[in-house]
Amino acid sequence: MSAQRIEGKVLAAAVKARAAAQVEQLKRQGVEPCLAVVLVGENPASQTYVAGKERDCAACGIRSVRYDLPAETSQQELLELLARLAADDTVHGMLVQLPLPAQIDEQAVIAAIPPEKDVDGFTPVNVGRMMIGQPCFLPCTPAGCLEMIRSTGISIAGKHAVVVGRSNIVGKPAAMLLLAENATVTICHSRTADLADQCRAADILVAAVGKPGFITGDMVKPGAVVIDVGINRGADGKLCGDVDYASAAEKAAFITPVPGGVGLMTRAMLMENTVQAARRAAEKNG
Repeated sequence: MSAQRIEGKVLAAAVKARAAAQVEQLKRQGVEPCLAVVLVGENPASQTYVAGKERDCAACGIRSVRYDLPAETSQQELLELLARLAADDTVHGMLVQLPLPAQIDEQAVIAAIPPEKDVDGFTPVNVGRMMIGQPCFLPCTPAGCLEMIRSTGISIAGKHAVVVGRSNIVGKPAAMLLLAENATVTICHSRTADLADQCRAADILVAAVGKPGFITGDMVKPGAVVIDVGINRGADGKLCGDVDYASAAEKAAFITPVPGGVGLMTRAMLMENTVQAARRAAEKNG
């Protein structure tokens, strides 16, 4: 058996087309959706991610505003910029590209973003709302994973989902979203004693550990849906995921590739969140 690829490119294009149609509708109402992105320092990976977000905004008709700050920027300077963006009614979504330089407290920065403009879904308010099932901005990567799982046509309800990784950005929220879809969820991590056995029990396996090829084919249940969140550089310098694709694809029914998988969906979901933020602001302002 060889797994069917879940093509992030195709799914992301559909999400962005949906967002673009909503942008057109909002513009006819006199609202131009706007995303402000703040980048501190010159991390090459962060610069690549931000450039990708700018391209996506352009493709969807969303106005993007970028703030490049030097690596030595103080926390106070960054917080003052965020306060200005928070007060600017023409800015609907705002995010600070992570990671941040050592002198800046990441949690303080995230907390400075108003929940209604938190299109990354990282603020405590949006995380809390997600936990109790209230409307909120969902974090983009886990939301993208969910879209990819749904695209297979397999019902999530009643399935055993295993999430490998417990980060605040991916692992924990992915588990919560799967739980909300009525899956039975197991969260595994570096201290899990019987990790391979746990993975083999998964109907849906989400790998988000940041270790190249960590999940191998012998850890995959035949017929499982495998979602690979990892983006790593292999020894050959090429991009690869947390899943050993070749061996896992022999066992799984569906699998996401790296590159061309979850990363594209993450950016597409950011566009959807930004449009949603603009729509909510327009409704609030009447």
